[in-house]
Amino acid sequence: MQKDQILSEYKKPEDKLVLAQILDKIELGKKVKKIQTTDFLDMYKIALVKNFLRKIEYKTYKFYGGYEEAERNIIQIYAEPETSEKDLQENAKETLKIIRITLPQEDKGKFTHRNYLGGIIKLGIKREKIGDIQVSENGADIIVKTEIAPSLKNDLTTLTRFQNAQTEILEINELRKTETKIETISIIVPSLRLDNIVSDLARTSRSKANEIISQERVFINGQNETKPSKNVKLNDIITIRGKGRFIIKQFTGTTRSGRTIVLIEKYT
Repeated sequence: MQKDQILSEYKKPEDKLVLAQILDKIELGKKVKKIQTTDFLDMYKIALVKNFLRKIEYKTYKFYGGYEEAERNIIQIYAEPETSEKDLQENAKETLKIIRITLPQEDKGKFTHRNYLGGIIKLGIKREKIGDIQVSENGADIIVKTEIAPSLKNDLTTLTRFQNAQTEILEINELRKTETKIETISIIVPSLRLDNIVSDLARTSRSKANEIISQERVFINGQNETKPSKNVKLNDIITIRGKGRFIIKQFTGTTRSGRTIVLIEKYT
């Protein structure tokens, strides 16, 4: 496998680094005949790697983030076609753990996803070692790579916000997934171009929406989209990093000036 040749068409150094690591995992998996796993990838990197693996026609892999709808995923790469689902489950159990934070009564309902993630980053933990964070009124379940679980468990209680909380390490199958809340909103746009939709959903100007799109922060149905002129369709799932996930549910009509009224479900 000529790595440099395969990666030559990718211009961004960070993209090349991610894909080079994937190629290394493939080669190592073939050599040692064991499942290889990556750190957590965000939606942009997931889309990048999916397209890359499809291009090189590599099929023995699985994305996994602890539960089916996880936004951040590791990749399990395996060279042996006979690798079973049970093998992958055992590998996931070894690779991922949960740090459960249980808040004291006086702190229940006090913290958001940002508070938990901010605390973790403050401790110097690399973002790629952390998966999704399921937040509830009582605390949070944080999906992490196994190698950082013991130190993170201890270090979290050094933060003022969590000093009275209980922390414990649990198996990945003990994840306590919180119920997704759905808010229905209605927006009015001059057209169904992506930049118009993002402008309303992110509550910003159209020029700022174009910046967000060019920064590769917008995904349609899990695929990164960088064309502001892209038209959205019914049932498209639009994810704006830092803003949330939205589903185009219905086009309910037009105004007198010809603007389109769009009914959207926002997942919070």
